[in-house]
Amino acid sequence: MKNINPTKTNAWKALEQHHKAQSDVTIQQLFAQEKDRFANYSLSFNNEVLVDFSKNNVTKETLGLLRQLANECALSEAIEAMFTGARINKTEDRAVLHTALRNRSNTPVLVDGKDVMPEVNAVLAKMKDFCHRVISGEWKGYTGKAITDVINIGIGGSDLGPYMVTEALRPYKNHLNLHFVSNVDGTHIAEVLKKVNPETTLFLVASKTFTTQETMTNALSAREWFLASAKEEEHVAKHFAALSTNGKAVAEFGIDTNNMFEFWDWVGGRYSLWSAIGLSIALSIGFDNFEALLAGAHEMDKHFRTAPIEQNIPTTLALVGLWNTNFLGAQTEAILPYDQYLHRFAAYFQQGNMESNGKYVDRNGEVINNYQTGPIIWGEPGTNGQHAFYQLIHQGTTLIPCDFIAPAQTHNPLADHHQKLLSNFFAQTEALAFGKTKEEVEAEFVKAGKSLDDVKDIVPFKVFTGNKPTNSILVQKITPFTLGALIAMYEHKIFVQGVIFNIYSFDQWGVELGKQLANRILPELANNDRVESHDSSTNGLINQYKSWR
Repeated sequence: MKNINPTKTNAWKALEQHHKAQSDVTIQQLFAQEKDRFANYSLSFNNEVLVDFSKNNVTKETLGLLRQLANECALSEAIEAMFTGARINKTEDRAVLHTALRNRSNTPVLVDGKDVMPEVNAVLAKMKDFCHRVISGEWKGYTGKAITDVINIGIGGSDLGPYMVTEALRPYKNHLNLHFVSNVDGTHIAEVLKKVNPETTLFLVASKTFTTQETMTNALSAREWFLASAKEEEHVAKHFAALSTNGKAVAEFGIDTNNMFEFWDWVGGRYSLWSAIGLSIALSIGFDNFEALLAGAHEMDKHFRTAPIEQNIPTTLALVGLWNTNFLGAQTEAILPYDQYLHRFAAYFQQGNMESNGKYVDRNGEVINNYQTGPIIWGEPGTNGQHAFYQLIHQGTTLIPCDFIAPAQTHNPLADHHQKLLSNFFAQTEALAFGKTKEEVEAEFVKAGKSLDDVKDIVPFKVFTGNKPTNSILVQKITPFTLGALIAMYEHKIFVQGVIFNIYSFDQWGVELGKQLANRILPELANNDRVESHDSSTNGLINQYKSWR
C-alpha cells in the first residue's frame, strides 16, 4: 500500500473548492434539480440488497471528485494487496485475510508463497464435524446427557461478532441455547451460570493466545463452577472446547486439543467471526447456514474487488461517508436497523470501525492534524430510537449522517406490525432530508382552524430544517446469505476509508495502555495499604475504593 496524504492530492483540493461552491446547496434543492435522483444515486447487490444514497448532499461532480480521490490514493492497488495476502498490517507485520476465511471459490490465497486455503478448509471441516456431533446429541456430557446450552466465553471480536450474528439469525436457530460471557465483571458469568445445568452445558473458550485476562478469568470461574458438580477433572474435556492456537495452555486447562479450533495471525479479532471464532454461530444455526453466511460475504468480496468504482457499493458508502465527515463536518455516524434481530449490529460496527480507523498517526508515522479519521459509530434499532435520540438528529445543532437498514420481508408476519415498522423507516429518511418549512407549519395550523397570531410563538419549534444526510439500505430478507453480505459491505467500507485516511486499519495499539496500567494497579489492590504511586486523582479513587470495599 502506498503512503499518500489525502490532503495533498489534487482531488482533495478540488473537493475543498467544490465544497465552498456548494455550501449553500441543500438536499431539498438537489431533488428539485434532479427529478430521477433515486435512479442515479442508488445501487443494488444480487437483487437482494438495495443501497439508496440519494438523500446525501452530493452531486455527480462530488462523486466524481471523491472517486478521483480514491484513485489518487491508490485504492485499487490496496484492495488487491489485501486480497492477495500482502502484509498490509505493517505495524504487526501481518497479512489481512479475513476474506480467505469465506473464500467459497477456493482459489489459492498465498501468504509468503504458501496457499492458506487447505488449512482454512481443514478447520471448517473440523467445525462441521463438531457441530454435527453436538447438535445431533451424539456428543454427551459427563453424565451421558446431550448438550442443551452453549456458553461462548470471549471478549471484543471473540464476543461481539458471534453474539451479533446469533441474535440476527435467531429465526434459523436450532434447539441449542446460546449464551455469551465477555465482561470480567463477575456479575456477567454469575448471571449466565444461573440459567444452565453443568451436565448439559458446553463452554467455548475463545482466546487466540489463551492468555486474554478477561476471557481466562471467566473460563477459570466456569471451570470451577463445573467441577463443583462434576468433581473429576477428566470431565472438563467433555464440556469445554477452545478457539485458540496455544495447544500447551489449552491442554493444561483440561481441554482435549482435538477440540481446539485454530485460526491465524492474519485474522484480526474484529474480523474473526468467519473463522473458528464463529463456532458458536455454527452451533446455533447449523453448519449449512454458517456456510451460507460465508457465501454471502464472499459474494460481497467479489463485488468489492471487481465492480467498477461507479457501481461499487462499499466504496461508494465509504466515499460518501468521508465527504460527510471531512467536508460537511459530521463527527459521528448512526447505524439504525429497523429489525429487532439486528439489535447488536451497531454495537458490532462500533468496534469494527472505531478500533480500525480511530487513529491519529498516519502510515508514515506522522501525526494527522488537518483531517478527520474514523467517526464515532453508534445506534439502536428503530423504532425505539425514534422515542429516544432522533430529536437531536432532526433538530439538534450537530450533523449526524445515518444509515437506515430494513428488511422488506419479516420473519414474523404479525398483523400489520411490519407495515408500521417500514412506514417509519421510509418516513424518517424523508423527514430528515426534506424537513418541514415555516410555511408548511403555518398551513397546518390554519387547516386545523388556528389563527397565525395565536400560534406564532410555537411555530419556530415545529420547523424542521431537513438537509440531514442518510443512506437507506433495504434488504429483501435477513438471511444468513444477506447478513454475510451486509457485514462484508461494512467491513470493506471501513477498509476503503482507512486506505484514504492513510492509516493502518488492522492494528489496535490504542487498547494497550489501559491494559498495561491495569496490570500495574492490580497488585496494589491486593492489600489495604494506602496507594501513593499515581497522580492525585487515581490515588484518591483507589484509596476510597479500599476504604469502602
